[in-house]
Amino acid sequence: MTTAADVLRASPLPALETRILLTHVLGWRRTELITRDHETLDAAAVAQFDVLAARRVAGEPIAQLIGKREFFGLEFAVTPDVLIPRPETELLVETALDAIADTPNARVLDLGTGTGAIAVAMAHARPDARVWAVDRSPDALAVARRNARTLLDAARTGGAPTFVESDWAAQLDASLRFDVIVSNPPYIAHDDPHLAQGDLRFEPRGALTDGADGLSAIRVIVDAAPSLLTQNGALWIEHGYDQAAAVRQWLDARGFTAVRSIRDLAGIERISGGRLGA
Repeated sequence: MTTAADVLRASPLPALETRILLTHVLGWRRTELITRDHETLDAAAVAQFDVLAARRVAGEPIAQLIGKREFFGLEFAVTPDVLIPRPETELLVETALDAIADTPNARVLDLGTGTGAIAVAMAHARPDARVWAVDRSPDALAVARRNARTLLDAARTGGAPTFVESDWAAQLDASLRFDVIVSNPPYIAHDDPHLAQGDLRFEPRGALTDGADGLSAIRVIVDAAPSLLTQNGALWIEHGYDQAAAVRQWLDARGFTAVRSIRDLAGIERISGGRLGA
């Protein structure tokens, strides 16, 4: 007979990861691993845990194993078709929300939406905002739509987000103008060794790298943004630790003002942006 305490002791994983996987398998709250640790577990549940633990030992991300990841206080569904939302990307959401704080019924565009984490988090925080979310992957858009249905109030005044299958903004209605554009594009260089390490090995490569220098997608977005923004509209982009200066230079060249970069909690210049003609 195997108890939760037995599994916790015998697991090859770090304690936190063991608790996450075990509560997922058992459908328990974290506190129940303490209050019910003496209970005999169903053999099928133990076997399921063992399978997940082995997959984790092989490197598969926790978020993919349990099918979800918390972001901006919301629980997003995650599959191998999408980039796993990272805590540092919350800075992008916070900054974009600040950019439209004084704009009623703001129009928001998320380029490269993936799970929909940025678009849905902004729509959740601003029920009056109208939100468009773009991705070239139909599989990613299916995940994003699912998250929007699950996490957003169907009666929100801004309506349901509009999802568009497009190579960046190419297939968007040319008449649309947005008050803020946000993007977490693929910005890892194709030859970066990190692509062969850790969780990145299991995430969609196209969401991680542009297949070039890590800057080509950012260039496309910055070049397209002036024709998509309202006057005084804002653009904010997440980028790599060493890319801020280049992004600021391109923003300046395309007529953006108040251009700046913002550091994340690790002190890294994580996002850059500005306003069009402000």
